[in-house]
Amino acid sequence: QVQLVESGGGLVQPGGSLRLSCTASGSIFSSYVMAWYRQAPGKQRELVAVISSGGSTNYADSVKGRFTISRDSAKNTVFLQMSSLKPEDTAIYYCNAALLKVYWGQGTQVTVSS
Repeated sequence: QVQLVESGGGLVQPGGSLRLSCTASGSIFSSYVMAWYRQAPGKQRELVAVISSGGSTNYADSVKGRFTISRDSAKNTVFLQMSSLKPEDTAIYYCNAALLKVYWGQGTQVTVSS
């Protein structure tokens, strides 16, 4: 069983930055594919960014060049650095871990508004 705990969400003005963190329990964190998803009100959950166990990354077109996903296996933590935030980035952001099973965190709210 893997437990994921997100932190770092909040209210930020357009153009601002936030860094989300997701800390995982368990001893094989380095083997998991880790990802960030988001869900805006009235919309489906969508993939934002993913990082493989080897460090390869992929991003949604809407966040390319603005968001960076990274992982620190020593701390069992995956990060999402978000810059140049836009109001349309407002959503609940969820951490996801996948190996033989898929695990989700509880989500953290990000609100981009002036």
